[in-house]
Amino acid sequence: MSIPVLPLLGRGLTAGGAAGLTAGLFSLLLAEPLMDRAIRLEEARSHEHADSGAAAVQHHEELFSRSTQHFGLVVTSLVFGLALGVLFAIGYALVHRRDPEAAPWPRALLFSGAAFLAVSLLPALRYPANPPGVGDGATVAERQGLWLAAVVIGVLGMVLVWQVYVRLAGRSAPVRQLAAAGTAVAVLAVLFALPGNPDEVPVAATLLWDFRVLSIASHALLWAVFGVVFGALGLRALGRTAAPAPSGAVPAG
Repeated sequence: MSIPVLPLLGRGLTAGGAAGLTAGLFSLLLAEPLMDRAIRLEEARSHEHADSGAAAVQHHEELFSRSTQHFGLVVTSLVFGLALGVLFAIGYALVHRRDPEAAPWPRALLFSGAAFLAVSLLPALRYPANPPGVGDGATVAERQGLWLAAVVIGVLGMVLVWQVYVRLAGRSAPVRQLAAAGTAVAVLAVLFALPGNPDEVPVAATLLWDFRVLSIASHALLWAVFGVVFGALGLRALGRTAAPAPSGAVPAG
Protein backbone atom coordinates (compact mmCIF):
# COMPACT_ATOMS: atom_id res chain seq x y z
CA MET A 1 0.00 0.00 0.00
CA SER A 2 1.43 3.38 -1.03
CA ILE A 3 1.86 6.04 1.62
CA PRO A 4 -0.29 9.17 1.03
CA VAL A 5 2.59 11.58 1.68
CA LEU A 6 0.94 14.82 0.53
CA PRO A 7 -2.15 14.51 2.78
CA LEU A 8 0.10 13.68 5.72
CA LEU A 9 2.29 16.68 4.96
CA GLY A 10 -0.79 18.88 4.82
CA ARG A 11 -1.95 17.59 8.18
CA GLY A 12 1.54 18.05 9.60
CA LEU A 13 1.79 21.64 8.40
CA THR A 14 -1.66 22.53 9.74
CA ALA A 15 -1.03 20.87 13.10
CA GLY A 16 2.47 22.34 13.32
CA GLY A 17 1.26 25.84 12.55
CA ALA A 18 -1.49 25.63 15.18
CA ALA A 19 0.88 24.14 17.76
CA GLY A 20 3.68 26.62 17.08
CA LEU A 21 1.35 29.61 17.28
CA THR A 22 -0.20 28.36 20.53
CA ALA A 23 3.19 27.71 22.13
CA GLY A 24 4.48 31.08 20.95
CA LEU A 25 1.55 32.96 22.49
CA PHE A 26 1.91 30.94 25.69
CA SER A 27 5.58 31.89 25.96
CA LEU A 28 4.82 35.51 25.12
CA LEU A 29 2.23 35.84 27.88
CA LEU A 30 3.91 33.81 30.63
CA ALA A 31 7.60 33.23 29.91
CA GLU A 32 8.59 36.59 28.47
CA PRO A 33 7.95 38.52 31.74
CA LEU A 34 10.39 36.14 33.43
CA MET A 35 12.89 36.70 30.63
CA ASP A 36 12.58 40.46 31.12
CA ARG A 37 13.32 40.01 34.82
CA ALA A 38 16.34 37.86 34.00
CA ILE A 39 17.64 40.49 31.56
CA ARG A 40 17.31 43.21 34.20
CA LEU A 41 19.18 41.05 36.70
CA GLU A 42 21.94 40.40 34.16
CA GLU A 43 22.25 44.14 33.48
CA ALA A 44 22.47 44.79 37.23
CA ARG A 45 25.26 42.22 37.56
CA SER A 46 27.12 43.85 34.67
CA HIS A 47 26.99 47.21 36.44
CA GLU A 48 28.22 45.66 39.68
CA HIS A 49 31.23 44.12 37.93
CA ALA A 50 32.14 47.30 36.11
CA ASP A 51 35.45 48.96 36.98
CA SER A 52 35.06 51.09 40.09
CA GLY A 53 37.25 53.82 38.58
CA ALA A 54 35.26 54.14 35.39
CA ALA A 55 33.62 57.49 35.01
CA ALA A 56 30.67 56.10 33.20
CA VAL A 57 29.38 52.74 32.10
CA GLN A 58 28.86 52.28 28.42
CA HIS A 59 25.53 50.75 27.55
CA HIS A 60 25.21 48.65 24.45
CA GLU A 61 22.00 49.28 22.60
CA GLU A 62 19.98 46.24 21.67
CA LEU A 63 19.88 45.43 17.99
CA PHE A 64 16.13 44.82 18.31
CA SER A 65 13.73 46.28 20.84
CA ARG A 66 11.96 43.98 23.26
CA SER A 67 8.65 44.51 21.46
CA THR A 68 10.28 43.42 18.20
CA GLN A 69 11.79 40.42 19.99
CA HIS A 70 8.35 39.50 21.36
CA PHE A 71 6.92 39.56 17.85
CA GLY A 72 9.87 37.55 16.60
CA LEU A 73 9.24 34.95 19.31
CA VAL A 74 5.74 34.25 17.99
CA VAL A 75 6.91 34.19 14.36
CA THR A 76 9.83 31.90 15.22
CA SER A 77 7.51 29.55 17.12
CA LEU A 78 5.17 29.44 14.12
CA VAL A 79 7.99 28.65 11.69
CA PHE A 80 9.40 26.07 14.09
CA GLY A 81 5.98 24.43 14.32
CA LEU A 82 5.66 24.25 10.54
CA ALA A 83 9.10 22.66 10.19
CA LEU A 84 8.23 20.27 13.00
CA GLY A 85 5.05 19.34 11.19
CA VAL A 86 6.96 18.28 8.08
CA LEU A 87 9.39 16.14 10.09
CA PHE A 88 6.54 14.66 12.13
CA ALA A 89 4.55 13.72 9.01
CA ILE A 90 7.59 12.02 7.46
CA GLY A 91 8.36 10.11 10.66
CA TYR A 92 4.70 9.15 11.07
CA ALA A 93 4.58 7.84 7.51
CA LEU A 94 7.73 5.77 8.03
CA VAL A 95 6.60 4.25 11.33
CA HIS A 96 3.09 3.47 10.07
CA ARG A 97 4.00 2.79 6.45
CA ARG A 98 1.98 -0.44 6.31
CA ASP A 99 -1.31 1.30 7.05
CA PRO A 100 -0.81 5.03 7.70
CA GLU A 101 -4.53 5.87 7.73
CA ALA A 102 -5.54 3.36 10.42
CA ALA A 103 -6.38 4.55 13.96
CA PRO A 104 -5.34 8.18 13.35
CA TRP A 105 -6.41 9.49 16.77
CA PRO A 106 -4.56 7.13 19.16
CA ARG A 107 -1.56 6.96 16.84
CA ALA A 108 -1.26 10.75 16.68
CA LEU A 109 -1.46 11.13 20.46
CA LEU A 110 1.00 8.29 21.08
CA PHE A 111 3.45 9.56 18.47
CA SER A 112 3.24 13.12 19.82
CA GLY A 113 3.82 11.89 23.36
CA ALA A 114 6.87 9.92 22.28
CA ALA A 115 8.20 12.94 20.38
CA PHE A 116 7.74 15.13 23.46
CA LEU A 117 9.72 12.67 25.56
CA ALA A 118 12.52 12.30 23.00
CA VAL A 119 12.91 15.88 21.79
CA SER A 120 11.82 17.96 24.78
CA LEU A 121 11.66 16.18 28.13
CA LEU A 122 14.75 13.94 28.05
CA PRO A 123 17.14 16.72 26.86
CA ALA A 124 15.59 19.08 29.42
CA LEU A 125 16.30 16.62 32.22
CA ARG A 126 20.02 16.77 31.43
CA TYR A 127 20.24 20.38 30.27
CA PRO A 128 17.35 22.43 31.68
CA ALA A 129 16.57 25.71 29.98
CA ASN A 130 18.23 28.84 31.38
CA PRO A 131 17.04 32.44 31.12
CA PRO A 132 18.71 34.72 28.55
CA GLY A 133 22.00 36.29 29.50
CA VAL A 134 23.09 33.25 31.50
CA GLY A 135 26.29 31.60 30.35
CA ASP A 136 29.61 32.62 28.88
CA GLY A 137 29.58 33.55 25.20
CA ALA A 138 32.71 31.49 24.68
CA THR A 139 30.86 28.28 25.60
CA VAL A 140 27.86 28.77 23.29
CA ALA A 141 29.10 26.24 20.73
CA GLU A 142 29.88 23.71 23.44
CA ARG A 143 26.46 24.10 25.07
CA GLN A 144 24.68 23.81 21.73
CA GLY A 145 26.67 20.68 20.90
CA LEU A 146 25.78 19.08 24.24
CA TRP A 147 22.10 19.90 23.82
CA LEU A 148 22.10 18.49 20.28
CA ALA A 149 23.77 15.31 21.55
CA ALA A 150 21.04 15.01 24.20
CA VAL A 151 18.34 15.36 21.53
CA VAL A 152 19.99 12.69 19.36
CA ILE A 153 20.24 10.33 22.34
CA GLY A 154 16.61 11.01 23.21
CA VAL A 155 15.35 10.31 19.67
CA LEU A 156 17.48 7.20 19.17
CA GLY A 157 16.56 6.04 22.66
CA MET A 158 12.82 6.28 21.98
CA VAL A 159 13.28 4.41 18.69
CA LEU A 160 15.21 1.70 20.54
CA VAL A 161 12.54 1.39 23.23
CA TRP A 162 9.87 1.07 20.55
CA GLN A 163 11.89 -1.55 18.65
CA VAL A 164 12.39 -3.62 21.80
CA TYR A 165 8.67 -3.49 22.55
CA VAL A 166 7.69 -4.43 18.98
CA ARG A 167 10.20 -7.26 18.59
CA LEU A 168 8.98 -8.87 21.81
CA ALA A 169 5.40 -9.04 20.52
CA GLY A 170 5.29 -12.80 21.08
CA ARG A 171 6.17 -12.49 24.77
CA SER A 172 3.85 -11.76 27.66
CA ALA A 173 2.91 -8.17 28.47
CA PRO A 174 5.04 -7.98 31.67
CA VAL A 175 8.13 -9.16 29.79
CA ARG A 176 7.63 -6.58 27.03
CA GLN A 177 6.99 -3.77 29.51
CA LEU A 178 9.97 -4.65 31.70
CA ALA A 179 12.26 -4.90 28.67
CA ALA A 180 11.09 -1.52 27.38
CA ALA A 181 11.49 0.03 30.85
CA GLY A 182 15.00 -1.41 31.18
CA THR A 183 15.92 0.02 27.79
CA ALA A 184 14.59 3.43 28.85
CA VAL A 185 16.72 3.32 32.01
CA ALA A 186 19.78 2.51 29.88
CA VAL A 187 19.01 5.49 27.64
CA LEU A 188 18.81 7.75 30.70
CA ALA A 189 22.18 6.43 31.90
CA VAL A 190 23.76 7.29 28.53
CA LEU A 191 22.10 10.71 28.59
CA PHE A 192 23.44 11.57 32.04
CA ALA A 193 26.90 10.35 31.06
CA LEU A 194 27.20 13.52 28.96
CA PRO A 195 29.24 16.36 30.51
CA GLY A 196 27.38 18.84 32.66
CA ASN A 197 26.59 22.44 31.82
CA PRO A 198 29.95 24.26 31.68
CA ASP A 199 28.54 27.56 33.01
CA GLU A 200 27.20 28.63 36.35
CA VAL A 201 23.62 29.91 36.61
CA PRO A 202 23.75 33.05 38.79
CA VAL A 203 19.98 33.50 38.90
CA ALA A 204 17.62 33.47 41.85
CA ALA A 205 16.35 29.93 42.50
CA THR A 206 12.68 30.95 42.27
CA LEU A 207 13.13 32.76 38.96
CA LEU A 208 15.17 29.89 37.55
CA TRP A 209 12.61 27.29 38.63
CA ASP A 210 9.67 29.28 37.22
CA PHE A 211 11.46 29.79 33.92
CA ARG A 212 12.32 26.12 33.54
CA VAL A 213 8.80 24.99 34.43
CA LEU A 214 7.27 27.39 31.92
CA SER A 215 9.80 26.29 29.30
CA ILE A 216 8.90 22.62 29.58
CA ALA A 217 5.21 23.54 29.85
CA SER A 218 5.42 25.37 26.50
CA HIS A 219 6.94 22.24 24.94
CA ALA A 220 4.21 20.06 26.46
CA LEU A 221 1.56 22.43 25.12
CA LEU A 222 3.20 22.41 21.69
CA TRP A 223 3.12 18.62 21.41
CA ALA A 224 -0.34 18.32 22.97
CA VAL A 225 -1.90 20.74 20.48
CA PHE A 226 0.04 19.10 17.66
CA GLY A 227 -1.20 15.61 18.53
CA VAL A 228 -4.81 16.72 18.97
CA VAL A 229 -4.95 18.66 15.68
CA PHE A 230 -3.06 15.99 13.72
CA GLY A 231 -5.31 13.26 15.10
CA ALA A 232 -8.50 15.25 14.51
CA LEU A 233 -7.51 15.91 10.89
CA GLY A 234 -6.78 12.20 10.51
CA LEU A 235 -10.26 11.34 11.80
CA ARG A 236 -11.76 13.84 9.38
CA ALA A 237 -9.86 12.33 6.45
CA LEU A 238 -10.88 8.84 7.55
CA GLY A 239 -14.52 9.90 7.67
CA ARG A 240 -14.34 11.22 4.13
CA THR A 241 -12.95 7.97 2.77
CA ALA A 242 -15.69 6.01 4.54
CA ALA A 243 -18.54 8.05 3.05
CA PRO A 244 -21.93 6.24 3.04
CA ALA A 245 -23.51 4.96 -0.13
CA PRO A 246 -25.91 7.29 -2.01
CA SER A 247 -29.38 7.36 -0.46
CA GLY A 248 -31.05 6.88 -3.83
CA ALA A 249 -29.44 3.50 -4.47
CA VAL A 250 -31.94 0.67 -4.99
CA PRO A 251 -30.97 -2.67 -3.42
CA ALA A 252 -30.70 -5.60 -5.79
CA GLY A 253 -33.34 -8.33 -5.75
